[in-house]
This record gives sequence, structure tokens and C-alpha cells, in this order.
Amino acid sequence: MRVGQRLLRRSAPRTPQLEAAQPLIIIVDDDAAVREALSDLILSAGFQPASFASARELFDADILDSPGCLIVDVRMPGESGLHLQRHLSENGNPKPIIFLTGHGDIPMTVQAMKAGAVDFLTKPVRDQTLLDAVTTGIAMDAERRAEVAITKRNIERLERLTPREREVLHEVAHGRLNKQIAFDFGISEVTVKLHRSNVMHKMEVNSIGELIRAWGTLPVSMREPGAIQAPS
Repeated sequence: MRVGQRLLRRSAPRTPQLEAAQPLIIIVDDDAAVREALSDLILSAGFQPASFASARELFDADILDSPGCLIVDVRMPGESGLHLQRHLSENGNPKPIIFLTGHGDIPMTVQAMKAGAVDFLTKPVRDQTLLDAVTTGIAMDAERRAEVAITKRNIERLERLTPREREVLHEVAHGRLNKQIAFDFGISEVTVKLHRSNVMHKMEVNSIGELIRAWGTLPVSMREPGAIQAPS
């Protein structure tokens, strides 16, 4: 049976209570029947749905930080699905989005996919096709959250370093040898080794390879030469 073709007994949207770590599938569609059909499908697959009639309703609900993904109608009164996607991206929350539309076209599809959409599906859509996309979206969100957590952890560790240790880290991450760093900074090679040892301890790594990988997770702005001083 395809979404949008079911007989429905309810038309009011619902926003269920959430368990902290349970993925939430957010549905945004101005058609109440479609919202109900999608919610029933999501529940039948063991996921937790929350449905909204517009992007504005979604923003007011303040649940976008929940793990999971979105199923969004492209054409809606007010803010379109593509506008919602752009808003999330610009605000640092590029949650995976599955677009549904009854009037899709190639340029719209290309725009959505280039901006990171999981899929762009045309109504009516096969249940399994949609659920496969939801599973992919949940996995993408989990991976992104893990990357964000690693970055946050390494930023916190970076802030433990003294200004000189951050300078040494910058040089080591760019492949500079101890003797080269010592010459450039006008200090002894032994002092450089001490700083490097302190850096590895504070960044909680066991090898230069791990240190360089940790450096690579930091925001580009924090890896610029002018950003190596400790924060005030």
C-alpha cells in the first residue's frame, strides 16, 4: 500500500513524548491525510513520528536537536521544503531530509540533492522505498552527530593547551620536525620535545598520527596560523 492512499481514522497531527536517545522522524506536510499516513507508517516500522503542517510549526516546537531525520513536502504554503532545508543548513543543523512531492521537477531535485537531501521521492511513494530512505537518514544523522561530538571533544582538549603548546601543535600538524620548530621559535630541541609531549598528553593521544587526526577534526578557523593563541 502506498502512502497517501490509506483510509485514515484521524486527521489531527500528533507530537508524541520522546525517549532521550530514540530517533525522531519529523514529518512536515500541509496535507493532514498525508501526515497521518506517514505517521502510521513510521510507527509501524518501529520509529517515532512527530508531524507538523508547516515549517513555522516545526520551528516553534523546538525539537530539531533530536536525533533522526525529516520527511518534508516540497511545496507548502509559506516556507517551502527547500527553504526549510536552507534554513537548517544556514543555522548549523543540516539534518538529513527526505523530500516528498507530487510536482517535482529535475531542477528542484538537483537543488535538493546538492544541498544534502537523502532522497527526493514523488507521491505516491512505496512504503518500503520511504522506509529505506528513513533508515539511511537516521544513519546519516548518527554519523554526523558522532563527528560533531568528536570535534567538540577535541576543541575542549585544545583549550587546555598553553599558547606555546598550540604553536607547537600547529607546526607538528604541518609536518615540521623538532629541530625546525626549535630553530623557528628560538628554543632548544629538548624544549620542543617537552611541549610536544605536553600537547599529546592534553589532547589525550598516543601517537603523532592520532594527534594529526585530532587536529584535522578541528574547525578550519581554529587551524589558521592566526588562531593558535589560547582563547581569552
